Amino acid sequence: MARLVSVNVGLPQDVSWRGRTVRTGIWKSPVRGPRMVRRLNVDGDGQGDLAGHGGEMRAVMVYQLDSYRYWQRVLGRDDFVLGQFGENFTVEGLADDEVCLGDRYRIGDAVFEVTQPRVTCYRVGLRMAEPRMPALLVSHRRPGFYFRVLTEGAVEAGQQITKIASGPGRMTVTEVDGLLYLRDHPRDRIEQALRVDALSPGWQQSFRALLDQAGQGPGTSGNAGLSPGTAAPPPAWPGFRPLTVTAIRHESRSIVSLWLAAADGTPLPAAAPGQYLTLRLDPDDAGPALVRSYSLSGRPGADQYRVSVKREPHGAASARIHTRVREGDTLRAAAPRGSFVLAPGTGPLVLASAGVGATPVVAMLRAVADSASGRPVWWLHGARDGAEHAFAREVRELLDRLPGSTWRVCYSHPRPEDRPGTDYTDTGRLSGELLARAGLPTDADAYLCGPVAFMDDLTAALTAHGLPAGRVHREVFGTAAAVTPGIAPATAVRPHPPTGRPGPGPAVSFARAGLTVPWDPGHGTLLELAEACDVPVRWSCRTGVCHTCETAVLQGDVVHDPDPVEPPAAGSALICCSAPAADVVLDL
Repeated sequence: MARLVSVNVGLPQDVSWRGRTVRTGIWKSPVRGPRMVRRLNVDGDGQGDLAGHGGEMRAVMVYQLDSYRYWQRVLGRDDFVLGQFGENFTVEGLADDEVCLGDRYRIGDAVFEVTQPRVTCYRVGLRMAEPRMPALLVSHRRPGFYFRVLTEGAVEAGQQITKIASGPGRMTVTEVDGLLYLRDHPRDRIEQALRVDALSPGWQQSFRALLDQAGQGPGTSGNAGLSPGTAAPPPAWPGFRPLTVTAIRHESRSIVSLWLAAADGTPLPAAAPGQYLTLRLDPDDAGPALVRSYSLSGRPGADQYRVSVKREPHGAASARIHTRVREGDTLRAAAPRGSFVLAPGTGPLVLASAGVGATPVVAMLRAVADSASGRPVWWLHGARDGAEHAFAREVRELLDRLPGSTWRVCYSHPRPEDRPGTDYTDTGRLSGELLARAGLPTDADAYLCGPVAFMDDLTAALTAHGLPAGRVHREVFGTAAAVTPGIAPATAVRPHPPTGRPGPGPAVSFARAGLTVPWDPGHGTLLELAEACDVPVRWSCRTGVCHTCETAVLQGDVVHDPDPVEPPAAGSALICCSAPAADVVLDL
C-alpha cells in the first residue's frame, strides 16, 4: 500500500550561486501534523519562479523513497534528508514506471490527479550539490511527477495513498518523460498522450510541436517539443560562402536593399518566407570584421536573395553597407536560418510590422500572393512618414493581387505631401487600440516584427481580441531576450570581452552581439564564456536536457561534453555543455 512519508514545504529564499543571486523554493523541509493542500499549493510552500514551477497543474511535487535509495547507491551518498529533491510529498510507492497520467489518488481529505513529469532545471542540481542532476533524473528515468489538486483538504505524514481512478491510455510518468526528452518520439504514443485530458497544457504544446515536426518528413532534426526555433532541416551550406552583390536599391530614406547571387551564377537554395541571412563583412580601413543578420525580404524561392538594411545611428555594419558596398562586391553569407517563417495554411493572416520590421513579413506577403491561394490577409504597418515607408509600392501591388486583403498603414508624423487614404490610412502609431477597430478575425495567424514595445502592445491586443497566444508569432531584432530562471535582475551591460588576459584558444564570435573573443578553457562551456561577456543567453538545466540554450552555429564546430540527452538540431549546439573545436560563430 502506498504511503505519504513526509509533507515538505519551503518559501522562496535568495541563494548565492556563481556570484549571482538565485530566488528559489527548492529547499523544503518536513512539517509535523496535518497541512492543508489547496488548488495552487501546500500551505506554507512557495516557488521562486512561477514561470517554470507551481500553478494549478504543478501544485504538488511528488518523489519516491525508492528513488532516494537508488540515488544514494548511484551517487555514493548518505547525506539525504526528506525534501532533498525539492518535492512536497515524499512517498513510499507510486513509482514513476507505474503511475500514469490522469491517475487519481486520495490522501487524507484531499484528492489529486497526475498531470506531468517533473521538468528538471539547474536548481535541483543546486540543491543536491550535483550539477549533473537535471540530466541524471531524465537519463535514469526517475523524474518524479506533479499532482494537481481536485479536492482541497488536509493531509498528514503517515497517511495511506488510495488510488481511486486510473488515467486513460495507461501512459506512465516514465514513458511520457522519455517521449519528450529522449531520442525516440513515436507518433502513436505521442498521440496517445495527447488524448489524456489531465496532461498539462505545456506538455500538450510540446507534443503537438513534435507531431508537427514529424509531419515535415525525415529531413528535420532536433527536438521541436523543446526548442521549436531550431528544429528544422539542416542549413543549406556550412559556414560562410561568397555571394555577389548584383543590385542595390534604396527602399526608403534609411533602408537599402541588396540583391545577392552565387558567385558562379548557380541558383541559390530556396529560403522560407521570414528567414534571415547572416553576413560577414571582411575587415577594411573602416574597421574590423563584422557579422550581422538581416531578414530576407525578397521572393521566397528566387534565384537571388534580397536583404534590406536600415542605417542605424551608431550601427557600424549598417553604415558600412550603406556607404561602402557596391554592385559587384563580394560578401560572405551563412545559409538562411530562422524559425519565424510563414506556416502553410489557408486561414486568415495578420502581417503587422513597424519600420524595417516589414522586411520578413513582406516576404510572407509575396509568398501568399504568388501562391494564389486566396488567403485573406490583414496588412498592418507603421512608419514615421512617406519618406520612411519602405516597400510601399511593392506592398500595394501585392495586395492588389489579393482581393480579400485589408490594409491599415499608420504614419506617426505625416508630411504635407503624404496622401491620407492613398499613402496611409491613420495618423499616429500602429497600436493595440487600432487593432481593436480593424475587424480582425479571431481564427487568424499573426506574424509581428518590429521594436519589442510595439510587439508587446500588439501581442496583448491580439490575445485580448481573442487570438490564441499560440497563433501570435514574433521576430526579435538583435539579441533575443535572456532566459535565466530565478536569477535576480541585473542592470543591462553592453557585451564586452571577459576580464583578465585573453584566452589561448580559437575565436568565438557572438554574431548578434557583434563581439569576437578568444576561447579560454577556464570558462568550461560556451554558455559560461557568453555569461562572462554579458552576452544575453537563454538556459534552464545547464546539463544538456532542456534545449533552452540551443543556438545556431553559423560557422565552425563544437564538441559536446558531456553528450546531451538528445542531440541538438543539425547546425546547432547546446552551449551549456559544449566548447569550440575551432573558430566558431554563434547566433547569439
